[in-house]
Amino acid sequence: MPILGIIASQNRPRGFTVDYLVLAGGGGTGANGAGGGGAGGLRSTVGATGGGGSLETALTCALATNFTVTVGAGGASGGSNSGSGSTFSTKSSLGGGGGSTGAGGNGGSGAGAHRTNTAGTGTSGEGNSGGVGTATNGSNGGGGGGAAAAGANTTGNARGGNGGSGNASAITGTSVTRAGGGGGGGDTDGGGTAGAGGGGTGGNTGANGSAGTINTGGGAGGGGANTGNGAAGGSGVVILRYPDTRTITFGAGLTGTESSASGGFKRATITAGTGNVSWA
Repeated sequence: MPILGIIASQNRPRGFTVDYLVLAGGGGTGANGAGGGGAGGLRSTVGATGGGGSLETALTCALATNFTVTVGAGGASGGSNSGSGSTFSTKSSLGGGGGSTGAGGNGGSGAGAHRTNTAGTGTSGEGNSGGVGTATNGSNGGGGGGAAAAGANTTGNARGGNGGSGNASAITGTSVTRAGGGGGGGDTDGGGTAGAGGGGTGGNTGANGSAGTINTGGGAGGGGANTGNGAAGGSGVVILRYPDTRTITFGAGLTGTESSASGGFKRATITAGTGNVSWA
C-alpha cells in the first residue's frame, strides 16, 4: 500500500460495538379512579426488549465522534400526561401513556382506561397495552402496560387493575427489572398493584396513587376514587456497554457515570439530560 494510504488508514476512526438499553419516561396519572400509567418504551440489546420484540442489534460506533443521548422525564401528575422519549444515536423509545378518567394514553406502553373507556396501546418492540375498567357503580381504572406484560383489567366494580410487569436486563452486570406499569386507581376494594420494574401502586378510595420509580421508566399509579390524586411517572435511563479499552466522555447537559472495567466491559449509566457522548 502506498505510504499515503497507510497514513489514511491509521488516521481513520476505528469502529467498536456498543450495546444499549434505551428506556423512556413512564406515564403520569390523574385522580378519581384513573387508569394506571404506561411504562416508558424499552429497547435493548441485552436481556429483553419491550413488547415481546426481538432483541435489538448493537451499534458500531467510531472513536472521537459525537452521539446524541436524551433521557426522557416521567409524565407529570394531574391528568393524561405521557412520559418523554429517550434516545441514543439512531435508537429512540416513546414515553409511556398517561392515565386519566377517560381513555388511556398511547405510548411505549399504553395506560389503563377509566371504567369501560378504551385502553392505551403500546408500541411494537417497546411495550404493551393497558387494561380497562369494569365499573358500573364504582370508579376504577385498568392497569398500565409494562415492557413484559399488558396491564390487567379490573376484576370488579371497586378495584383497580394491576400494572403489567417490566423486563429484566443484566446490561450493567447485575439483573435489574425496569419498565413496569402503574396500578389503576380503585374504589373500596383497593387500587391495583404496581407492575414489577418501578411501577406505582394505584390508590383506593380517597388515597393517592404512587409515583413511578426514577430511572426505571415505571408508570404511575392512578388516584383512588373520590379525592385520591394521581402521581408522576418514573424518569427513563440510557445505559451503554462497550469494550473496557474505551473511555466515554459525557457532554454538557448530561448526568452520567462510567463503571470500572468488569468482564471485558465498561458501562455508562446516563440518568438525566440531553447532550452528546463520545469515546476515546
